[in-house]
Amino acid sequence: MMSSDDTMMLHTPFHSRVAAACEINCWGDWKGYTTPNAYSDVELEYFAIRSTTGVFDLSPMNKYRISGPDAEAYLNRLVTRDVSKIKVGRVGYTVWCDEQGQVLDDGTIFRLDENDFRLCAWARGLDWLLCSALGFDVSIEDETAQVAALAVQGPTSCANLLNMGLTGLDQLKPFGMMSFDFAGLPLMVSRTGFTGDLGYELWIEPAGAEPLWDALFKSTDYNLIKPIGTDALDLARIEAGFIQAGVDFVPALNAVRAGRSRSPFELGLGWLVDFNKPVFNGRRALLEEQQAGSRYRFAVLDVEGNKPAHNSFIFHGKRVIGTVTSAAWCPTAKTNIAFAQLEAPFGQVGERYTAEIYFQRELHWTRELAPCRVLDKVPFNPERRRLTPPAPF
Repeated sequence: MMSSDDTMMLHTPFHSRVAAACEINCWGDWKGYTTPNAYSDVELEYFAIRSTTGVFDLSPMNKYRISGPDAEAYLNRLVTRDVSKIKVGRVGYTVWCDEQGQVLDDGTIFRLDENDFRLCAWARGLDWLLCSALGFDVSIEDETAQVAALAVQGPTSCANLLNMGLTGLDQLKPFGMMSFDFAGLPLMVSRTGFTGDLGYELWIEPAGAEPLWDALFKSTDYNLIKPIGTDALDLARIEAGFIQAGVDFVPALNAVRAGRSRSPFELGLGWLVDFNKPVFNGRRALLEEQQAGSRYRFAVLDVEGNKPAHNSFIFHGKRVIGTVTSAAWCPTAKTNIAFAQLEAPFGQVGERYTAEIYFQRELHWTRELAPCRVLDKVPFNPERRRLTPPAPF
């Protein structure tokens, strides 16, 4: 007989603590795992990220261990950036493409040792990784279930982790890693995150998950540290200008209709494409695109008013030139931000367009035509995310 808690959904190693903290019982599905959309109030969780510390269960992130004599050569063939420039103990953001130069996914590469890497990705891609390994002396393992992870983000995040006894963490630079012993288990801490703020990600064996959660929340007054759900994280990442696979672009292997996938250039990620390194997946197609021009341009828009332009059409005069993929009124930046895919050559910095916004109040739909402007940079990029050591809080 099944109990009310029996489910086909997977639970992360932190689930007992997460479930106890989820006051409003608001749950979502992240790649088959039960994860909270919100614990109590989305705005309070968001402000924990920006004012104190927010803690996010990162465990469902797909994690692949790539090791062996050809590990670096294999990854250099797979992704668009030069992996040889990622030194041991460092993390690099990257994308990988199919042979047509269309993005399969974006993610982070952790260089754990000379021939030992961890690739973190949104989409499940083990089949693609294995197929791409033909001819390389490399081992690829899906270690998603073997690694529990927490994102600890916000201006007091370093102080709280120091209070836990992680001595020396304040000297860790952005995109660096450090190893610690925690309760007899190896704990890896990286200065990475998806909020655009000072923050860290903690990686440990599942057996250490609950003690790690408990120690973290005992590191400071409970009012100064809060668990955060996917809704608050989404608001923070939009404010910081971070795109999300499955939201801001369709991974190429998931695209059913022609023309729905995007290249790195069309996502504003051309800086990740290194044509000076040896051959990599999609290189020829991306070279041709660089010479001929892209079909679309990624743009960050400042939209007039405070109504988020969710799924809006963008107009130039009477012509539809693109659509909004992510949108939010961002409290810290005090800006109504939208990410848009615009037809080239539209999307130049400073150009002005119109967003067609629909919103509902008390079952009444309102249509608003809001002026918007292409920004040259995202409005939230605090110095504290780069300071080493972080400012004391």
